Amino acid sequence: MEKQKVKTVYICQNCGKESLKWQGRCPGCEEWNCLVETTVAVNKRGATTTIGNGQSPRELAGIHSDTYSRTVFPINELNRVLGGGLVPGSVVLISGDPGIGKSTLLLQISNAVSQAKGQVVYVSGEESSQQLKMRAERLGFKGEGLFIYPETNIENIMAGLETMSPQLVIVDSIQTVYLEEIGGAPGSINQIRECTLRLLRWAKKTGVPVFTSGHVTKDGSIAGPKALEHIVDVVLYLEGESFNSYRILRSAKNRFGSTNEVGVFEMSGAGLIEVPNPSQYFLESYVNGAVGAAVVPTLEGSRPLLVEIQALTSLASFGPPRRIGNGIDFNRLLLISAVLTRRAGVALYNQDVMVNVAGGIKVSEPAADLGIAIAIASSFRDARAIPGTVALGEIGLSGELRSVPQIERRLSEAARLGFNRCIIPAAAKKSSHPIDNMEICRAATVAEALRLALVKVSKKQEREDE
Repeated sequence: MEKQKVKTVYICQNCGKESLKWQGRCPGCEEWNCLVETTVAVNKRGATTTIGNGQSPRELAGIHSDTYSRTVFPINELNRVLGGGLVPGSVVLISGDPGIGKSTLLLQISNAVSQAKGQVVYVSGEESSQQLKMRAERLGFKGEGLFIYPETNIENIMAGLETMSPQLVIVDSIQTVYLEEIGGAPGSINQIRECTLRLLRWAKKTGVPVFTSGHVTKDGSIAGPKALEHIVDVVLYLEGESFNSYRILRSAKNRFGSTNEVGVFEMSGAGLIEVPNPSQYFLESYVNGAVGAAVVPTLEGSRPLLVEIQALTSLASFGPPRRIGNGIDFNRLLLISAVLTRRAGVALYNQDVMVNVAGGIKVSEPAADLGIAIAIASSFRDARAIPGTVALGEIGLSGELRSVPQIERRLSEAARLGFNRCIIPAAAKKSSHPIDNMEICRAATVAEALRLALVKVSKKQEREDE
């Protein structure tokens, strides 16, 4: 048999760009010192990556999708993020910071499927079988139907899977598996890409879904993001703060559902417990009528969530004023600050402005503009928002308020949590089903909305609060 030829290339560990010679800066992503020398095999006939098992072309109208019934987990928050359940033959990547709970969530998923559908193979490249057994006992799992496979060689993994009939495969993590014929250490961009492609082809051929975990880089992206995100079917991020017990599962890519859904969990001794009422969690420390705070009914996919926007303004004592946004788009904060200065009489040209979304959630939709503006103006004027008030609306550059979608669903969620007053754009359509015990205040401009939302705090009231 003819010996396979090899060649040396330099591969960027950030974007996967290949170069024939070493360069200090990647020509693809323009990152410095990220090209690594790698030996790759040269196939004269060219590589093939078929996933259709040699099938002939078929007309789309004659293909039936009813055979692809989703696997529904007993974890409703996970089903929501996946788009209703797990599609057969799909490859799902779960990423997050070390210690955030990825392995715990994967073990809970494995136990749920093994109890309901049959065999599950858990390929562990980071932990031994004894370590996983200790975690399972802590979570209260017996492990019936769950097979632990401590292996990192992808060829051995594929051979082992062929001898079984699993309903689900877990690979924890993709950075630990390797292919002997590919140059580079496990976790390198070439190894990650080739091993993921092997798992993808196997999943499409057998119809068995595959979950795998991935680490993140210093800037919060998946290690080797360009090499993985376009290969897998679903990319999930498990987010949270180290000092906080709550975790947020967010979809960054989903070929079978929406990418706007989020799932909220609480980390406990029994694993990740789903939070059925996340709005109440995000508002658990909210003080009704506090200075520098406003409540906004946002939409995350199909779910309305109430979040608290906090703001603080302070006189810039040195240098140009700063703008700091945590959980909101920085450019959106600059826009709102400029509109407040020019159109609403809130002079922020010499003020440091800091805005935070409580609870660690990220708000990206323009419907939160008015709530951000009210929180900033409340802090600047030392005025309180009227108790029980929520606000929503997009702010234009001329200071006008623009309507946002699905106002009725947002107001229903606000009323359910005890809020009785809402400020909305005047251009919003009138509701055909008015919300009980909800006062609707319409404002055409942001200046008018501030007059409806804020009440000056008296000196007497300040002393009573102290």
